Amino acid sequence: MVLALQQQLVASTGGLPEGLEKQAELDALVQSAIKTSEIEGESLNVGSVRSSVARQLGLEQAGLPNAVRYEESVVEMLVSAVSDLEKPLTSKLLCQWQAALYPEPPLLRRVAIGSFRDDAQGPMQVVSERRGRTEVRFEAPPAKKLAKELKSFYAAYNSPSSAQHGVIRAAIAHLHFITIHSFDDGNGRVARALTDRALAQYENSSVRFYSLSAAIEKNKNSYYQILEETQNCRNKQQQHQPLDITEWVLWFLDTLEQAMRDGLLRIERVLLKARFWQRHAQTLLSERQLKVLNRLLDTYGLEFVDGLAARHYQAIGGGSKATATRNLADLVQKECLQPLAAGGRSARYQIYQDKAEIKR
Repeated sequence: MVLALQQQLVASTGGLPEGLEKQAELDALVQSAIKTSEIEGESLNVGSVRSSVARQLGLEQAGLPNAVRYEESVVEMLVSAVSDLEKPLTSKLLCQWQAALYPEPPLLRRVAIGSFRDDAQGPMQVVSERRGRTEVRFEAPPAKKLAKELKSFYAAYNSPSSAQHGVIRAAIAHLHFITIHSFDDGNGRVARALTDRALAQYENSSVRFYSLSAAIEKNKNSYYQILEETQNCRNKQQQHQPLDITEWVLWFLDTLEQAMRDGLLRIERVLLKARFWQRHAQTLLSERQLKVLNRLLDTYGLEFVDGLAARHYQAIGGGSKATATRNLADLVQKECLQPLAAGGRSARYQIYQDKAEIKR
């Protein structure tokens, strides 16, 4: 299924005009930057991320805020991860990516920036509090073994077996690197970046139209659970046996499938918005109506899947309920929106789609 979706994604993007292709790429990269940080409990400024991505892709930045240094640095790291794909993965590159996550040192904790951990503060452990007790959920290899572990990792990543499928290579690389846990902090974000690189190398394209990080964020709890179960699946009698990664690979494939489906929806959204404004280039609309319509178009298939109600219109555009009702009726008359089956107080609306366009 993943390979079929990948072919469908390539076919869908192949016919996009250059401007729309860039918009789809921008949306995917914005999602990756925001979601890879959300997985770690950090929130980025969406406007700043969009501004930074637009600059990286050479797109119009009018109306966007200036990019904040942190968001700019994260976006540069993600772009670097899928650039110069012919070059081998090295410690220098990984350390550059990790350093990009810390343009300024954290104030409340010590983090080695741009270098691997030394375990000066003790072994690298993932712990949790359960019933008032601290429980070690995972312990990474000691720092003194990092050089050996990384040498093995680079050998596998940079010289993969010809019999190993590119998608499986990406799944294994993610698990391998995050299990080594090379840094004091930032391991998850770097692991996802190098996974994007592995997928880009397999696809032979630096242009990304889907966001694996966004799909992982949707399944964050199962992500951490499958990692913990896979990393700790060996008991003392099995420590010298090969690690069973079957369940991890299956989880990865399911999540990648979801990412690609979201990518296809993203392309559909970009096309819908372009056709909509082409059709309504001369339609007279208020600032409030423009704001609501752009929100519907930008989040098509993600928000308001059951339709836009008057209260939603008020929340986005402001104004009274009476104003929202009048504006919605006006948008229906102008064929910007179309009502769904329910009426009266339950009236809901969706973007109007011309039947001829739907058949395209």
